[in-house]
Amino acid sequence: MNQILNKEPVKRAEKSIKDFDPNLEIICLNQTARTAKDAATALGCNVGAIVKSLLFDCGNEFILCLVSGDKRCSLNKIKKILNEKNVSMAKPDDVKKITGYTIGGVSPVGHLVKTKIYIDSNLERFKEVFAAAGHPNCVFKIEYNQLIKLTSGDIKDIVE
Repeated sequence: MNQILNKEPVKRAEKSIKDFDPNLEIICLNQTARTAKDAATALGCNVGAIVKSLLFDCGNEFILCLVSGDKRCSLNKIKKILNEKNVSMAKPDDVKKITGYTIGGVSPVGHLVKTKIYIDSNLERFKEVFAAAGHPNCVFKIEYNQLIKLTSGDIKDIVE
């Protein structure tokens, strides 16, 4: 478990999280939290309280969407918000290049390239949410309103 906490992406996520609030802790899970369902099972929480960090390729920029684990991100809504015709899920190598994380461990913070962040308004159903911390086995718990401050994200209706 300790090897995971020493991995560079986890350290990078942890630094961003700790700089924001030293009391926030990285939780290392024995089983993978690669999917929202896996994470919810491991944490014993509602799958909706799991924050999915999804990177979208919007032609000339990338956008990170933080989406409730029980919802699907709507490409059409993102296209409307951005007034952009071509929006698609970012390719795995772009995810790695922009965020510095691999899919399944993409944290809402600590990215290599600064990206605009949209936060799914459905997450406000939960006082506390769990987001990835740089590795499929690492998450952190944060209050929803603190997540907004931490990421400087814009709250949007971005789900189907």
